Amino acid sequence: MNRIKNIYILLLILLITGCNDDFLEVAPLDRFSDSAVWSDPALITAYVDNIYMGQHHAFQTEMMSSLSDESMDVWDWEAKPILNSEISDSYLGVLSPWHWTGDYYNLTWNSLYKNIRACNLFFENIEKSGLEGDDIDKLKGEVHFLRGYFYGWLMSFYGGVPIIDKAYTPTDEFLVPRNTLEETVNFIVADCDAAAAMLPASGDKARATKGAALTLKSKILLYAASDLFASASWTNGYENPELISYTSGSQMDRWKAAKDAAKAVINLGVYSLYGGTSFDSQEAATQNYINIFLNNGNEEDIFLSFFDHANNANNWDNPNVGLFNGPNGWENWGGNTPIGQLVDDYEMADGTYFDWSNPDQAAAPYENRDPRFYANILYDGAYWKPRPESTAGTDPTGRVQTGSYVQADGTTIPGLDTRQGPVQDWNGTYTGYYLRKFIDPAVNHTATNMQKYPWRQMRYAEVLLNYAEACIELGEEGEAKTYLNMIRNRAGMPDVPVSETGVDLMERYRNERRIELSYEQHRYFDIRRWMIAPDVITPAEGIKIVYPYGSSTPTYSVLDNVQGRAWNDNKSYFLPILLDELNRNNELIQNPGY
Repeated sequence: MNRIKNIYILLLILLITGCNDDFLEVAPLDRFSDSAVWSDPALITAYVDNIYMGQHHAFQTEMMSSLSDESMDVWDWEAKPILNSEISDSYLGVLSPWHWTGDYYNLTWNSLYKNIRACNLFFENIEKSGLEGDDIDKLKGEVHFLRGYFYGWLMSFYGGVPIIDKAYTPTDEFLVPRNTLEETVNFIVADCDAAAAMLPASGDKARATKGAALTLKSKILLYAASDLFASASWTNGYENPELISYTSGSQMDRWKAAKDAAKAVINLGVYSLYGGTSFDSQEAATQNYINIFLNNGNEEDIFLSFFDHANNANNWDNPNVGLFNGPNGWENWGGNTPIGQLVDDYEMADGTYFDWSNPDQAAAPYENRDPRFYANILYDGAYWKPRPESTAGTDPTGRVQTGSYVQADGTTIPGLDTRQGPVQDWNGTYTGYYLRKFIDPAVNHTATNMQKYPWRQMRYAEVLLNYAEACIELGEEGEAKTYLNMIRNRAGMPDVPVSETGVDLMERYRNERRIELSYEQHRYFDIRRWMIAPDVITPAEGIKIVYPYGSSTPTYSVLDNVQGRAWNDNKSYFLPILLDELNRNNELIQNPGY
């Protein structure tokens, strides 16, 4: 009877609405017309908010660190991180739009240009709207910044790219050639300058500010001044050098521009390094560095990306950095494990370099290291946090176990956090290490429970390092050391030796940048712009740790080919433009790039 009653009610509703001439003319409830959007400041703000969603962040299952000499992922679906496989096969695969995880979806050619089109639509419509005022100017500044941000990724991956500054219609000519590298850089810088002129010096760090615009400018000009872009001679005859290098002008002038751009951020007086520079202990320095990343904003942050945890709790694209990277013995996925080369590049606490040929250091490789080592790396014996119920009985102290333990009969028991251990062995490390940086040990990281801290798109330490690098290149070594020491002292490390100069100082700087900004999406580009990629993309190293029977003192031996890696050829300095894009655009077919 209830079913029949419901049918009669439904028929009555249809009869009533069918007599209403306006029923079919109701505006859709899930969208707004163009005229509504561009006449309402609140809707315009919502439009710009949507453009912000095009940012890329590193808190993915696969991080850009695993495409450089920082880490390797533990899964064998794409990168095949097993003995004697090649990382070179995975470079293009993971950066393609059809990669299995979709981690890099915001970095594809199509996605970046889609977001650029959204920026161009904003500019065209905001001018037609006739709206004025400080709030509208601020939104204009934000979109100038965002367009520069998207083009910055394109320039870093491809060199010179087509500069599109309008939203195309179906009647427009779509065959557009690539602009030169210099034109591309100049366009990004112009967007940054326009943004800086319209934006406040400080404010909500999840939105663009003057500092964010000037920091982006600093990064782009630093890249542009670097050796990779100084000349195309390394290509042995590429026919269009202007697409991937400067063909005129002085590299020293470009370094001066990079220096000035970084100094402009410093001179704002808005930012400072988090924490102090004087610590009572190594542990205090370590905790200070850890805390940089475990909060919702601090004095060092310039630009942040927050996440919608509530509506994406089960989405792999959600930034579950703890689940993705924590040790498998804590029922996490161990995703992007540090490789031995990165671990070995952490200095000793006194500022000397670590060396396996030093017998004292080789016997206790995890003692007396740079405090950032303990903040960034989980190594065998490191305290992490209490184990989950599944393994708490085996390890009541909550210390990482990546070694094996010899028994009286000569057999061995693998540690809980190895690939031979009893918990999620397929997620175990190949290198003997796990990521510590960014991860809050107070959170029980699961697929539906994750920490809430933002991804730091830009922070002040990067600016200081940019400034120091430009100073070194310009021969201003004293000035460079002043700013380099700011970074080191905040980390609890001693000053750069006064006697260090020239090539030695540059090597010290590059290692400092490697350590301070590890896993923050800089290294992939740094090894290219410095043209050291052929030297550092080598077989990934790890560590084998064995506890002899009856001993708590392990032995260590370096594993020198945990993952086969080789620099394919110099074409790998840039990504190729997608074949689909070439097929759509004959102008690009004629001039596809190196």
